[in-house]
Amino acid sequence: MDNRISKWCNVISLVLIVCFIIKTIFDYGKYSSTLTSAPFDIWILVNALYFVLPALIIFILGIIKKRKNK
Repeated sequence: MDNRISKWCNVISLVLIVCFIIKTIFDYGKYSSTLTSAPFDIWILVNALYFVLPALIIFILGIIKKRKNK
C-alpha cells in the first residue's frame, strides 16, 4: 500500500509539472507587454510558485515514504 502512495506522489508531481508548462504557454499567448505592468518573468515565477513548488514537495514526500518502507 505504501509503495502505491509513493507512485501516486510521483504521478501527481508529474501532472503538476505538465500543468505548469501548459499554463505558462497559455499565459505567453495572451501576454501583452502594453496591457500588463508585470514582466513575463514574474508570471513564470508565480506559475512556478503555484505548480512547481507543490510538485517538488509532493515528490520529496514520495521519496521519503518509499525510503521509509525499505
